[in-house]
Amino acid sequence: MGTPLRMEGASAPLVRAAIVGTGNIARFHIEALTSMPDQVEVVAAADVDEENLTRFGSRHGLDALYRDVEEMLSATSPDLVHVCTPPGLHRSQVLACLEAGASALVEKPPALSLAELEAMAAAEGARGPWFATLFQHRFGSGAQRARALIESGDLGRPLVAVCHTTWYREQSYFDVPWRGRWETEGGGPTMGHGIHQMDLLAALLGDWAEVSASAHQQARTIQTEDVSLARVTFANGAVASVVNSLVSPREESYIRIDLERATIELTHLYGYGDEDWRITPAPGFEEQVTAAWKAGEAGVASGHTAQLGHVIAAVQGGTAPPVTSAESLRTMRLVAGVYASAFQRRPITPADLGADSPFHGRMDGDGPRW
Repeated sequence: MGTPLRMEGASAPLVRAAIVGTGNIARFHIEALTSMPDQVEVVAAADVDEENLTRFGSRHGLDALYRDVEEMLSATSPDLVHVCTPPGLHRSQVLACLEAGASALVEKPPALSLAELEAMAAAEGARGPWFATLFQHRFGSGAQRARALIESGDLGRPLVAVCHTTWYREQSYFDVPWRGRWETEGGGPTMGHGIHQMDLLAALLGDWAEVSASAHQQARTIQTEDVSLARVTFANGAVASVVNSLVSPREESYIRIDLERATIELTHLYGYGDEDWRITPAPGFEEQVTAAWKAGEAGVASGHTAQLGHVIAAVQGGTAPPVTSAESLRTMRLVAGVYASAFQRRPITPADLGADSPFHGRMDGDGPRW
């Protein structure tokens, strides 16, 4: 996933983009899109909330505003639709986009369940349209550099990792009706918050093989968990400790990977720059590791713009945009594995999460055991 390339002198057609859902997260999408005027034209927005929709259109100079997604798709024929609505709406809206011939880029979590995500993947065409998930932490230069070094073997085998999303949300945060409910949000911090860090960990370490987890209601009055803890074993033999919390007053997002020849660390909150990454060589490997780290990619912060450059380039080139449905499914299976292990109180493998599993259709499966 290097920097998207454009052919010198090439004049690719503008990607016609639309936005569904005009709440706070949509601002990040349209600001990223409008930063690429030579590649993208934002043609429409849709929202059932007329006040939000009108305000969004006025602020961003959009006249084509719709209360109905299908009407917007029919009237404006976008190439790419940014789905910025609550997760309970993602499946139906993505399927409508794909049926209309538009690729879709979906905010996290991409669906409420593995069954919904598999249905979305099945609706993709072999040559498009496709859907992708907004997992922007993969695309900062720090992550690109770390992934390249891990995959090259220059740092030796990955051995042990830490992946913590320790955030804080007051009870009032859950006053929004769809939050903290299995039916509308799909889960708690494991699903809606730590999924970004878990996706980055999977992007760096690859396929996971087994998870053992627990989930807890520590302080918030909600249906879902407000804390989860997991031990994850990866196919390459690495083991990781994963913590997701919404009750941690000192907020932090932290990833650490200890390899044979170095430790890689990332400390940030909601996004990172190069300065948030650190590498510590093992004794005897200082010169080799430092040189390899300095030679890697630099200068790109994580964020919507970082990923959208790759998405737009893929749409222009007629290829599946990242993060693809297959990669999204790997991360969502890890999320489902955490819940399945926590509630069934046993280790879970990806094979345990097939269509016959209660955790295939709902993240709470056959019911939480608090």
